[in-house]
Amino acid sequence: MSARHPALGLLLLLLLCPAQVFSQSCVWYGECGTALGDKRYNCKYSGPPKPLPKDGYDLVQELCPGFLFGDVSLCCDLQQLQTLKNNLQLPLQFLSRFIKFVENYRNPNLTISFIAERSIEDELNRESKSDVFTIAISYAIMFLYISLALGHIQRCSRLLVDSKISLGIAGILIVLSSVACSLGIFSYMGMPLTLIVIEVIPFLVLAVGVDNIFILVQTYQRDERLQEETLDQQLGRILGEVAPTMFLSSFSETSAFFFGALSSVPAVHTFSLFAGMAVLIDFLLQITCFVSLLGLDIKRQEKNRLDILCCVRGADDGRGIQASESYLFRFFKNSFAPLLMKDWLRPIVVAVFVGVLSFSIAVVNKVEIGLDQSLSMPNDSYVIDYFKSLGQYLHSGPPVYFVLEEGHNYATHRGQNMVCGGVGCDNDSLVQQIFNAAELDAYTRIGFAPSSWIDDYFDWIAPQSSCCRLYNASQQFCNASVIDPTCVRCRPLTAEGKQRPQGKEFMKFLPMFLSDNPNPKCGKGGHAAYGSAVNIIGDDTYVGATYFMTYHTVLKTSADYIDAMKKAQLVASNITETMRSKGSNYRVFPYSVFYVFYEQYLTIIDDTIFNLSVSLGSIFLVTLVVLGCELWSAVIMCITIAMILVNMFGVMWLWGISLNAVSLVNLVMSCGISVEFCSHITRAFTMSTKGSRVSRAEEALAHMGSSVFSGITLTKFGGIVVLAFAKSQIFEIFYFRMYLAMVLLGATHGLIFLPVLLSYVGPSVNKAKRQTTQERYKGTERERLLNF
Repeated sequence: MSARHPALGLLLLLLLCPAQVFSQSCVWYGECGTALGDKRYNCKYSGPPKPLPKDGYDLVQELCPGFLFGDVSLCCDLQQLQTLKNNLQLPLQFLSRFIKFVENYRNPNLTISFIAERSIEDELNRESKSDVFTIAISYAIMFLYISLALGHIQRCSRLLVDSKISLGIAGILIVLSSVACSLGIFSYMGMPLTLIVIEVIPFLVLAVGVDNIFILVQTYQRDERLQEETLDQQLGRILGEVAPTMFLSSFSETSAFFFGALSSVPAVHTFSLFAGMAVLIDFLLQITCFVSLLGLDIKRQEKNRLDILCCVRGADDGRGIQASESYLFRFFKNSFAPLLMKDWLRPIVVAVFVGVLSFSIAVVNKVEIGLDQSLSMPNDSYVIDYFKSLGQYLHSGPPVYFVLEEGHNYATHRGQNMVCGGVGCDNDSLVQQIFNAAELDAYTRIGFAPSSWIDDYFDWIAPQSSCCRLYNASQQFCNASVIDPTCVRCRPLTAEGKQRPQGKEFMKFLPMFLSDNPNPKCGKGGHAAYGSAVNIIGDDTYVGATYFMTYHTVLKTSADYIDAMKKAQLVASNITETMRSKGSNYRVFPYSVFYVFYEQYLTIIDDTIFNLSVSLGSIFLVTLVVLGCELWSAVIMCITIAMILVNMFGVMWLWGISLNAVSLVNLVMSCGISVEFCSHITRAFTMSTKGSRVSRAEEALAHMGSSVFSGITLTKFGGIVVLAFAKSQIFEIFYFRMYLAMVLLGATHGLIFLPVLLSYVGPSVNKAKRQTTQERYKGTERERLLNF
């Protein structure tokens, strides 16, 4: 249990083994006898820390993952660490029972919104476990469809012979193997594995791999073996036809992902590396391992052996394997493609897609940025009620600290005036500017005047107060609550004594102020409020970095948090410029606990533009090279992919999906999946030798449309629909909605808009390529297929 709560384990570990962090000499080491009843106690020890054994290192990693690296020494032995682990059970049980108690508490006059240190982690674990079944069903549906859809059953008598369940399972295993290889390679290199990688990459590689599998298998099923051609030669000829389009799509996606690894967003960087390697390995396994398995499966089929039960022979009807076209292929060839190429329909298609694109462009800047923390919780979580109550009832938001870097001289009158906010201070001092910002809280989102240690220090040291006193003999600090006639004021009650302290006098009394606890006779003691606000260095000779704390206004949404951070940085920047104009060259910057989570959103737009642009650029270059410098084909394909990405932003705005690291990863993935929808149609168009653009577009759609539709669209659609029933809001929003959008947009653009666009402005046919193709297949069955 303790491994699930590293913060608590770390706290106790630091208390138990202080020398590891704070000194080079131990206070104790090991456990001694039972002098305190039945309890053992730590043995006194003043030597150096001792090396930690392997079992002890594993135990520390369990208590506090990532706390120790390499060979280390601690001030505690294995038995002490085991005691620490046992002692952790009680507070964890208390937190668990506390949560259950408050959940079950009922009072008609009282509503309690609560949270514990373990709440968010527990709810995330509960959410993950609850969605495991949903995700498993999603992948099971996709696997089942792939296994069944690959087979082309010609007659009921050959049902168990013509099915390709075993081949489909082999294809799925190849896809999963490529994912495992990618994870293994980068894990061996020390690359951290993230939850996004585990959740997204199998979906991506399944889309890419299955599409190539369908293209390869269905091309064979439609092909007719030439005279005196062996199976190996036939497979080699088919692979020669489809391998270039498989290479085009796979290498385009691989390059897009690897270039995407240049991203400064850690989630995108990690995802891109794992995804690029997985797609590359998947392609290599498909053109080697899967082609071999396909050959073995064809031999099984030719010998009338049953699928899966390959040792059992089926009934031989004497007709064997015959080339045939699937119902879906005939639908695309005889119905869909001719209808789409009608002269009256093509302008309507262009108008509709341009209209949708225009709408998406209009709303792209309205997509919200950020990730609402409540989305990470299950819909029925008590933590969501706590978040709602925070925004509804609290008067102030999170604290914000304006930090002045080390180097500023507080001991001079001029340096004090730049910072303080009392009488005689500059009108544009640090404290005064924060106070002015708080007056405009609706704009700056700073809710209160700052706590100023330097102003309270001046009040504390003033001779009019009874706070700063010294023992007359020893000159040591005398607290105001002490009644002793030998305690006298730190400074005389004179005109000079009432002035602000400067120089050595400023530094002399400052440590006393920071160690003084407030009491009824002196409420200005700075230990409670400013004990950590002032860093005194150089043997108490000068002040280092300091902070001035205030509070943000109530922040409810991600937009509020991001805006509050921006405004605080703006205020700090203005203070820095003001102080620099007066000769101080030290920076003021703001800090709040939530900044570390929202800092990424300050550059998320630039990161999104960079990542998608780099991915599109790499796709363009690869397409240009693989298609034989067909510049216009590469341009048209990239324009279509860019339209899909822009329309994704339109869907995000309509469906309430915000832009963050998760959605950015999905956008990069949609760029890769869009290649699958577009590259096969584009290459088929460039390879066609028909006379007109309309005929070539119709042929490309007829030959590749059914494979793209059955390989990606139908495969993914069944699995995606299941994700709609996930209890996790993150899965429902960022996976179900975005996955459904990228599949539907990719299918409609790749199978409807792209062929129409090619029929209008596609590149003209290469005459040399047409003549070479006709001569190559003259007098063969392939000539009939080329002129269908």
